[in-house]
Amino acid sequence: MPQDPLPPDALEPGDIPAQPLAKRKQPGELRSTRWFGPADLRSFGHRSRAMQMGYSPEEWTGKPVIAIVNTWSDLNPCHVHFKQRVEDVKRGILMAGGFPVELPAISVSESFVKPTTMMYRNFLAMECEELLRSHPVDGAVLMGGCDKTTPGLLLGATSMDIPCIFLPAGPMLRGNWQGKVLGSGSDSWKYWDELRAGKITDQDWLGVEGGIARSYGTCMTMGTASTMTAIAESVGMVLPGGSSIPAADAGHIRLASESGRRIVDMVWEDLTPQKIQTREAFENAIAVAMAMGCSTNAIIHLIAMARRAGQDIGLEDFERFSRRVPVIGNVRPSGNTYLMEDFFYAGGIRGLMNRIREHLHLDCLTVTGRTLGENIEGAKVFNDDVIRTTADPIYGQGSLAVLKGNLAPDGCVIKPAAMDQRFLKHSGPAVVFDDYPSMKKAVDDEEYPFTPDTVMVLRNAGPQGGPGMPEWGMLPMPKKLLKMGLRDMMRMSDARMSGTSYGACVLHVAPESYIGGPLALLRTGDIVTVDVEARSIRMEVSDEELARRRAEWKAPEKRFERGYGWVFTQHIQQANEGCDFDFLRTDFGAPVSEPVIY
Repeated sequence: MPQDPLPPDALEPGDIPAQPLAKRKQPGELRSTRWFGPADLRSFGHRSRAMQMGYSPEEWTGKPVIAIVNTWSDLNPCHVHFKQRVEDVKRGILMAGGFPVELPAISVSESFVKPTTMMYRNFLAMECEELLRSHPVDGAVLMGGCDKTTPGLLLGATSMDIPCIFLPAGPMLRGNWQGKVLGSGSDSWKYWDELRAGKITDQDWLGVEGGIARSYGTCMTMGTASTMTAIAESVGMVLPGGSSIPAADAGHIRLASESGRRIVDMVWEDLTPQKIQTREAFENAIAVAMAMGCSTNAIIHLIAMARRAGQDIGLEDFERFSRRVPVIGNVRPSGNTYLMEDFFYAGGIRGLMNRIREHLHLDCLTVTGRTLGENIEGAKVFNDDVIRTTADPIYGQGSLAVLKGNLAPDGCVIKPAAMDQRFLKHSGPAVVFDDYPSMKKAVDDEEYPFTPDTVMVLRNAGPQGGPGMPEWGMLPMPKKLLKMGLRDMMRMSDARMSGTSYGACVLHVAPESYIGGPLALLRTGDIVTVDVEARSIRMEVSDEELARRRAEWKAPEKRFERGYGWVFTQHIQQANEGCDFDFLRTDFGAPVSEPVIY
């Protein structure tokens, strides 16, 4: 073992031996051999063009060609370090006897892409799948982490189904302002409300702005980024402990190199995503997500990922685990103190999984060639307040709850672990907005008739209505209520919200209002009743009145008449189905064959 150990949540490279499966591939069986091997004119062209780039035949002949799908860009702060990390991955591939090739992919930056990155998750999935299919590659390292890049890359790689390993970007370091620790997103919302309430100054706000994101990496709260990389690891697609190593930690460099080394052996072993991503593996991911205090976005992405792998995971699976797995990851926003850096050094994902091992299928295969149980064996927790025991959770049930009723017959989601508990059972009059600008104007109007019991509703913000189901679901608190000292209220929409968000927000209402879901029939003044324990949500309106309103309802104008937006709205599925494109489903048609080469 090396004398300079990795941080406590990571295994040493020497701890991950090659695990030969039943039969190892021979060089002539490599997929890339179809491009480089034959003694014909077309392969002459492939070889000569590789030599044009300065490579010698000795560098690729008989070796696995490894694609590094890199989502780096100058407008993705989460992935700034990928410009260097790709070189670390290449170093590992070369050490293991592979031939690395970098294939850039759309970056899908959560911070900058509008109207929402959710418009482009499936775009990235298609790009990843087709990059791998169309090029002479035998395996891939997938470099992602910013919210939609993790599911996007894994969706594409699963559909292509060649050996792949996921390299997470890692969370950024803790934020800091005036001696206070700042958390991505969560403290943005908090201090914005304090500014609007007159509790801090504009100069204070500028200080928060400059201190909240002080290194490269993803959000360091338990937002969607860390939720999804933890899910990728618990499904089995990340090296043990890799999902929570901070981006700026030297251990992350070593993780990049080790991922490069490991993928070469995975090619020889023919260890593909379909062999790893079983139904049991996705159940492991749901259990881990619930225990971590996950983002609500986990539901949409996990359903899509599982169904790409041919596993029929649905809302009922989340509800099942919500009832039995408590939140033990004391990380904001479900927790109230710690951030991902604290989580990692407290024992990280391996420590957390070891503490909920009774809820996991320990015999699931992972990218190490070993089982999940073997990967977490002996994992320790070094701070029992950051990673609690199941006997002392921060919340007694799972992070998320699925509600159904006449407002959401196909379901919606709420995050009870990160809300004012008095709203777990609530009835109040709806105040309904059909678009974001009118809602934004109203919340700053101190004369608008909001009360502490109001249920604020935003509709036409779902997959087609947004368009793209943007993260608008944490509706801003009305200034009137902020000045009364209130910091939460019941809010509802068919949108999503950031995993860094918090509050009594009912999200993902399905079917969405834009296509005529029941939310489209709700009117200001109607009483809305939410009962989280009973998992119910309803508007107190008679069936006869709803039928009358439906007869009067008119569909909104279409959002797009051309381009990618048109494709999106023609084929996007609803939130409860994972928001995948219908034509990308595993069962849509016959598998795509290998490209012809003539």
